[in-house]
Amino acid sequence: MQTVFEPQSLVSTSLKELTKEMLVRLGENPERDGLLGTPERMERSMRYLTKGYEEDPEQTLRDAMFDVAYDEMVIVKDIEMFSLCEHHLLPFFGKVHVAYIPQGKVIGLSKVPRLVDVFARRLQVQERLTTQIAGAIDSAIKPQGVGVVVEARHMCMMMRGVEKQHSSTITSSMLGAFRKKETRDEFLALIRARECSS
Repeated sequence: MQTVFEPQSLVSTSLKELTKEMLVRLGENPERDGLLGTPERMERSMRYLTKGYEEDPEQTLRDAMFDVAYDEMVIVKDIEMFSLCEHHLLPFFGKVHVAYIPQGKVIGLSKVPRLVDVFARRLQVQERLTTQIAGAIDSAIKPQGVGVVVEARHMCMMMRGVEKQHSSTITSSMLGAFRKKETRDEFLALIRARECSS
């Protein structure tokens, strides 16, 4: 579990108080009807959106690892992902595709999306998110290889800055056998298969 940095000068200040101050600094009146409950709602929302700090990726996988004599590719694709960009605290969202080639152990299928959420529910950058997912699977079951592809759209590019509405970012992490061209190409072809058939 990741240690949360808490400077002593801020420990006594609640998220509600910080939100209220932010509203004032933005020129709003936190006492007006529509904003009265906003500090409490904001605190609940931020705690939920960053709950990954309280979750242990190793434990998430440890609870569902099984000895299976299978050595072909396992893919869980189109996993919905929502996260917060650590640079602007704005959402980025998209899909994660995860593949691995077992070496004696497999992971319960539902644990792969859970692992994605553990890392996505933190302040993130897409590049780190991608490598963290791959690294956690590699460390947990020591497979022949792991491949992760993340496709996401970033509100920090859509709502502000360059304001490009249709751009997306694709990142990948290929470990072990997935560094070989034929394995990587098979993985990428399989996750693109739905696009070719539609």
